[in-house]
Amino acid sequence: MNQIVSLAISAALASALLGGCAAPGQQPESGAQTAWHAEIRRTQDGIPHIRAADWGSLGFGFGYAQAQDNLCTLADGFVTYRGERSAYFGADARPTSAATFGQPRNIDADFFFRLVGDQAAVERYRAAQSPELRDLIDGFANGYDRYLDDLNAGNFPEAHAACRGKPWVDKISADDIYLRLIAANLAGGSARFVTPIALAHPPKPGAAAPRGDNADADAARTALDSLRFPIGENPGIGSNALAFGAQITRDRRSILFGNPHWFWRGPDRFYQAQLTIPGQTNVAGVSFLGVPLIVLGFNENIAWTHTVSSARRFGIFQLTLDPADPTRYLVDGQSEAMTPVPLTVRARRADGTYESVSRTLYKTRFGPVVDLSAMAQGLGWTAQTAFAIADVNADNTRAFQNFFAWNQARSLADFMAIQKRYAGMPWVNTFAIGRDDVRVWFADIGPIPNVPDALAQSCTPPAGRAFAARAPGVPFLDGSKSACAWRVDATSAQPGALPLEQLPSAVRGDYVGNFNDSYWLTNANAPMSGYPRIAGAARVEQSLRTRYGHLLAARLQRERGGVTREALESAVLETHSMSERLFRRPLLDAVCTVNEAGGPLHEACEVLRKWNGTADIDARGANLWDEFWQRAMQIAPERLYESGFDPNKPLATPGGFNIDNPAVVQDLRQALGGAALALKLNGFALDSRRGDILYTTRNGARVPLYGGCDEAGYFTIVCARRPLDPKGYPMDSSGQGDSYVQVVTFGENGVEADTMLSHSESDDPASPHSGDATRAFAAKRWARFPFTEQSIDSDPAVTRVVVSGTRDGGPGAPKR
Repeated sequence: MNQIVSLAISAALASALLGGCAAPGQQPESGAQTAWHAEIRRTQDGIPHIRAADWGSLGFGFGYAQAQDNLCTLADGFVTYRGERSAYFGADARPTSAATFGQPRNIDADFFFRLVGDQAAVERYRAAQSPELRDLIDGFANGYDRYLDDLNAGNFPEAHAACRGKPWVDKISADDIYLRLIAANLAGGSARFVTPIALAHPPKPGAAAPRGDNADADAARTALDSLRFPIGENPGIGSNALAFGAQITRDRRSILFGNPHWFWRGPDRFYQAQLTIPGQTNVAGVSFLGVPLIVLGFNENIAWTHTVSSARRFGIFQLTLDPADPTRYLVDGQSEAMTPVPLTVRARRADGTYESVSRTLYKTRFGPVVDLSAMAQGLGWTAQTAFAIADVNADNTRAFQNFFAWNQARSLADFMAIQKRYAGMPWVNTFAIGRDDVRVWFADIGPIPNVPDALAQSCTPPAGRAFAARAPGVPFLDGSKSACAWRVDATSAQPGALPLEQLPSAVRGDYVGNFNDSYWLTNANAPMSGYPRIAGAARVEQSLRTRYGHLLAARLQRERGGVTREALESAVLETHSMSERLFRRPLLDAVCTVNEAGGPLHEACEVLRKWNGTADIDARGANLWDEFWQRAMQIAPERLYESGFDPNKPLATPGGFNIDNPAVVQDLRQALGGAALALKLNGFALDSRRGDILYTTRNGARVPLYGGCDEAGYFTIVCARRPLDPKGYPMDSSGQGDSYVQVVTFGENGVEADTMLSHSESDDPASPHSGDATRAFAAKRWARFPFTEQSIDSDPAVTRVVVSGTRDGGPGAPKR
């Protein structure tokens, strides 16, 4: 679509509407009162600023704008949340982009989402929301449908070629939005176990009996140790956040930096916008696609950001089964029936015909049965034992009420009170600052299972101890004893969740920061402690990125006069890595001695010697270093490092390579040699530029990028999440990293926010807004967000369109 032209036409027609004509996205009033009416102004990079007089109309405009930019991805997501992927794309295919629920087979995704998103769950979510939020959701669904009507009427002839007219691109209802909210809520728990839940089924009669508990534990431990990443985790998904209090900034105003490391493609990507109802709300930032409010951003009074929390939001219960029936389990010696949930999914065959696939999944008092046998033999469903997953967010309907209230928060004190009142943040830490407030706020206040350390110690069976070796902090409890259930506290926001006083939070005057380790070092000068293990680990080794982040905070505070916006904005886009800072010199000393001249590693050593240490676009050496580091991380840490982790020196340890050990030196030589060989075999020079390998494609042209992956300790994350091949590290399929980046302060004239959206607003290659913000990110070009009416209207790129519709033209019911 030529969006510039279409927006200009829409703006002209909107102007005509005011004289009595209808524009795309509108219906003539015909004497009836218009139900939905919103103005969409777009500024540089296509950011929509949506203004309306009521909540339903605000949602209508937001749904229209999101669909205009991301129809294909949104439609694909709605198909997923309804459990209809197999009907359109085939049972064995997988989603083309990664998401918080992974990339499972379509058939398994369908059964999972049918199980967790049944009509009862939708109605429970709907009933829990305020009338205003329900209006916003209804309006969003109608706005999406209004855009689809306009598209099908031929108003945007070049738009969405990848999905236009496809049978799976259909109208939605508010139910689809509630299903989308449910999926977002479960991202920190059961959505990480889509396939194990969808495949769980009782054993066939006569199946072989399992070995004893000790044998099961041994099998579990062996299999779990072979897993590359902790169970249920999405490697690389996280964020950076820093907030500096007014007392340590040069202009004596608090500063907030937020940078989620998130998906560049797929249904969970961020969408940047501003939402305004004069006198009621005026908030900007980002939402997830399909979510009708701002989940991270700022208004006239507060600014906030999130990082993915290390606290556990789910747990496993080991079930002792009734010997007479593997679909019954014992609690305190009493037999209790599982609840069978028969489900049927329609699946498209390769020849275009359809079949019905039926499964019966099972729920327990704890949650659905989960089959973990693919992870370890001892964790499957046998005649004697099964396992259930309990997700604390399955009963959390408060998250989006919390966001809705934050969008209208009047002060930092109001913001903090809202978070404490709802305790609904499903799986993230929160950082915030307020206008005319010298403080900074950190909190991991949301549903966390109420599992005191003593309960975990007394109720964990042998298989759970093996599980804990790869998933530390996840409660794995004996479901046969009611005394081992999650504790219920009358002061908690919901049964089975930790009470407020056991949830980590801090108000400070200097700084708070998080880089996806626990609350422990929220401020490196004042470690926090005293919370249950399930809320996060204290006095444990920190990631390289956490170490980098706190040292960066310390460096900024040493600036003469205090922290400045300018220094912060420069520092957070630097492309050094902690692995390079700590270990390049020890590597050179170990394997790149004078005796190496003319040897097999000579060229690699010379590249690393000359490297400037960054992963900037033109840096030569980062590609070789990262390939080396991947291989070095296969060496056992107790052998590799000169000094191990010291909890009293968490930012300085582990440190050094153990080069006094000849075997370690040989391992390092092999790692560097393997890295050099990998680059050469894939067609890249050892001194290739970072941007030669790391890039994204927009409108058929490569956009070179900078940064690297979390594992190497980069602070600026741009990670392709794929092994090196002749294509390099393209970010166009499973890439993750810096997504929406913001630095916010409050000046004399209100909010001052500089932002970037690395992946751009639109998923449509024909849109000019599918790559404009990406090129700005590649150039490290911050943009001051036009927040006020004057700044929006004076933006050189501003366009306007008015969209309207009537309630009686609403969408149909979702297809189930």
